[in-house]
Amino acid sequence: MKRILLTGGGSAGHITVNLALIPMLSESGWEIIYIGSIDGIEKELISKVKKVKYYGIATGKLRRYLDWQNFTDLFRVLKGILEAYQIIRQEKPKITFSKGGFVSVPVVLGSRLNGVLVITHESDLTPGLANRINIYSSQKICTTFRETLNHLPQEKGKFIGAIVRPELKQGKPEKGRIFAQLNSMKPVILVVGGSLGSAYINEILRSLLDVLLEKFQIIHICGKGNLKSNLKRKGYKQFEYVDSELPDVMSLADIVISRAGSNFIFEFLALKKPMILIPLSSKSSRGDQIDNAMVFRNRGCAEVILEENLTKDSLLGTIHNVFNNKEKYISNMDKSYEDCSLERLFNLIVSSAK
Repeated sequence: MKRILLTGGGSAGHITVNLALIPMLSESGWEIIYIGSIDGIEKELISKVKKVKYYGIATGKLRRYLDWQNFTDLFRVLKGILEAYQIIRQEKPKITFSKGGFVSVPVVLGSRLNGVLVITHESDLTPGLANRINIYSSQKICTTFRETLNHLPQEKGKFIGAIVRPELKQGKPEKGRIFAQLNSMKPVILVVGGSLGSAYINEILRSLLDVLLEKFQIIHICGKGNLKSNLKRKGYKQFEYVDSELPDVMSLADIVISRAGSNFIFEFLALKKPMILIPLSSKSSRGDQIDNAMVFRNRGCAEVILEENLTKDSLLGTIHNVFNNKEKYISNMDKSYEDCSLERLFNLIVSSAK
């Protein structure tokens, strides 16, 4: 039996590549198991996928700063390593593929202790903390950006390119319009704060609704717990999260406002959606989203508003600028996007498992 172990979680960006791989693996006769956290977003998303056996393990957050929870989370990580080791010993996969996130560290270590080959994927320009730990137990680290190879051991780094789920390219604008209950009279702005949402982006956007809705309609994916049930305006539709309807919603958008996780950026790039990127600040992250965003601004595919510069005026002015010049951004996107990355990753996994 060809059996593969997938892992990754903590945010939607650490799951999307696995979701893209699963249909190809299943059609090729692979039995798929997935190890994630007990109650994270990965369990919610993967549990909906047929023919995938899901295991939840103890996890602890990996922090780059001093916090008393670092001590208690250390024991959760150690417990997770033991649980992952036992699951892997029982299931005996031929290979492990890790998308990263804090839940992947116990799984990658458990794989190494069981002698299972590991391939890791890094989406961002520079490796995150989890993947910097996972490098030592991985045989290959696949990258989305060519520049990432400069941060990896030469013998381990492998440029693959951006992984975009094929179903995203099959979205139907009219279905998205029906789902969001919008009309065809005004252009549509899609606002995505990431799978966890962004309170500040939500606040600024909502403060501009009166002026924006004169010209645009807005689909606002605001994150779990961030809905405002008393905020109802014609042409404004808010969702905590959009799942199966996401391809239709994305295809409907004329421009996009988003955080700067690389998975989202490359998905919008593949769909030729002009972008306004608002990366997480370096105060609340390691600065990876800023690096991602600047790459695409330099390619002429997006405009960037740093979080500390985000105001009503800066957002409103940038929206009008990007919309009025959207053909220029679309032309630059045509020059920047490379396809076939999913096939390259799939072929690498299959050949490595032989």
